[in-house]
Amino acid sequence: MKPKVIRISTVPLSLHLLLQGQLKMLSDTYEVLAVSSPGKELDKVAERENVRTCAIPMERHIAPLQDLTALIRLIILFRKEKPQIVHSLTPKAGLLAMMAARICRVPIRIHTFTGLVFPSATGWKQQLLITTDKLTCACATYLNPEGKGVARDLERFHITSRALHLIGNGNINGIDLVYFDRTPEVMKKADYYKEKGFTFCFVGRLVRDKGINELVSAFARLQQEFTNCHLCLVGDFEAELDPVTPETAEHIHKHPAIKFMGWQEDRSEEHTSEHIHKHPAIKFMGWQEDIRPFLAAADAFVFPSYREGFPNVILQAGAMGLPCIVTNINGCNEIIENGKNGIIIPPHDSEYLYRTMREFVSSPRLVKQLASAARPRIVQRYDRRTLWEALRNVYQEQISNLIK
Repeated sequence: MKPKVIRISTVPLSLHLLLQGQLKMLSDTYEVLAVSSPGKELDKVAERENVRTCAIPMERHIAPLQDLTALIRLIILFRKEKPQIVHSLTPKAGLLAMMAARICRVPIRIHTFTGLVFPSATGWKQQLLITTDKLTCACATYLNPEGKGVARDLERFHITSRALHLIGNGNINGIDLVYFDRTPEVMKKADYYKEKGFTFCFVGRLVRDKGINELVSAFARLQQEFTNCHLCLVGDFEAELDPVTPETAEHIHKHPAIKFMGWQEDRSEEHTSEHIHKHPAIKFMGWQEDIRPFLAAADAFVFPSYREGFPNVILQAGAMGLPCIVTNINGCNEIIENGKNGIIIPPHDSEYLYRTMREFVSSPRLVKQLASAARPRIVQRYDRRTLWEALRNVYQEQISNLIK
């Protein structure tokens, strides 16, 4: 009989995007149950990974009543399933799953810390986030920060005094180097999006926290100087959670050199929908499951985020051979070696971002040099097969320790 493992995240998109292929790999050795809030992505996980799933509503924001309800439902689930391992990711799922697993005396309780929110928070919100992360750590038996930067923040804020264990070189799943490659099929699709001149690409949520205000501001200034440069934005707005400024939104929808490839959640803004469908410089493609053609059509990747854990999209851009401009934050400054496969800049600095983007456009030799090292670094450090083997070893070691 296979040992049972429950993998849990707050929203199904995290399981769908962050653990692609991993659950199927684990199911060779373990009985795997994937848990998250309900959503179409959870159905996709069940089909793709060939594992059982269970939907339990959880809220990403602070919601005491809903959180208590979710905790009770997790306790009922764990008592019914009797897993040997509960492994959580994302903050809310981590807190609730680790508490429920401890109450149910699940022997192995693993939490993976990805992007930490509290370092950039202030006041009572920061204290609340620190308290909840401390509680998560107290209930877990094995703590896995996604990268060295996340580990440093956990130690710097005294979240826990217990051992922190990196798996592989960081990242939650590594990268599929066969899929993320410039195959003939991908390059054929990329030809449709390829622009004359120099194209920067961004992939992610179009929100303030990702540095979109700074990016659009820097690009608008750059484009006045270099009229043959372009910016491709692949992602969705989140108008309710973390909106960009009105000026940034207007630039995205009206600037002729900015290609908006996503769809915004707030459908109430009729003028936005009209811009998307009628503006000659905007190609409306909807949400993109396959970002490879956009990366292959670009000359450089730019990611001016304020905070991350270990961003997969940097791995993906690097695997596709793109030099990257990233901010000096967790994860980004581990994947990118400044001056080798990209350039690292300060966060919140539109002026520095503009100067770096300008250097890319005006220095083809620099871009070529950085691009030549982009994929080799990813191949060397982040092949998902290596990380999967390391994760499997962690599970086996933890189970062996129970038997001793």
